[in-house]
Amino acid sequence: MEKTFILHMLTTAKNLSPFDVNMAMDAGWVAAIPYTNVEPSEVKGLIQDVIFSRSPKGLKNTGIFIGGRDTKQARDMLKNAKNAMFSPFEVSVFADPSGAFTTAAGMVACVEKELETKFNTTLEGKNLLALGGTGPVGQAAAVLASQAGANVRIIGRQLDKTLRIAELCNDEFGEGKIAIEAGVDADKAEYIKTTDIVFATGAAGIELLSAEHIASASQLKVAADINAVPPSGIVGLDAFDNGKELQGSTSGAVGLGALAIGNIKYQTQSRLLKEMIESEQPIFIHFEHAFEVARQIINLSK
Repeated sequence: MEKTFILHMLTTAKNLSPFDVNMAMDAGWVAAIPYTNVEPSEVKGLIQDVIFSRSPKGLKNTGIFIGGRDTKQARDMLKNAKNAMFSPFEVSVFADPSGAFTTAAGMVACVEKELETKFNTTLEGKNLLALGGTGPVGQAAAVLASQAGANVRIIGRQLDKTLRIAELCNDEFGEGKIAIEAGVDADKAEYIKTTDIVFATGAAGIELLSAEHIASASQLKVAADINAVPPSGIVGLDAFDNGKELQGSTSGAVGLGALAIGNIKYQTQSRLLKEMIESEQPIFIHFEHAFEVARQIINLSK
């Protein structure tokens, strides 16, 4: 008798995300088991309870999903989970805290598509501002864009926090191979004059890029926003906009709304959850793997 497909879903938060549960079940997992308020130190014990309760054959129908809200914590938990296993007692693990990794992957892949189709260029050498970039999506998107060759600056309200996040992105996620810079909102008007790309990744309902900013952005090409709650993070941008020219842009810049990005994020998360079921070998997924899949989806939709 074939073992039931069980996805053990770990989160450091009080509640597991209903979004992630729905995604898991719709992707083909038969049972999604929540573990809330999980301490990173508890991961090893939980993982070993999972792997030693089934035969290696049964473990092919078993997976781990890591949620929460902290990107570093999620990556650390993924590493702890991987280190707690050994062949043949291994299962696939997917880290996606607050959906940040798949959202960031979708955003950067969508921006790449617009750069290619509208401006015949890439992220390489472009100046990029990650507004509200100290949060989970901003961090992951900044790293992916930097790895793709962009000159990235994370913008936040407090310089000390923004510097700390930039250092985290460079050292922890970028393994010392990238050089993301930090800046503050007070200097945004100056930075925007030489910016090619904007990621608006702040809290819902906060406008981060004004009409004045857009008008003064003489080399702006693409502006992307993950906020679907009015008002938009980018003035005049509708959540459904998908490559529409930004009103007031002097450079012909185009915008990407939250739901256009969300469509790619949804497909990316769904495909990765299915890959966990279908893979013959354990896979360990975070934002870089999500980006590979998002790029594939974008290429298929061209």
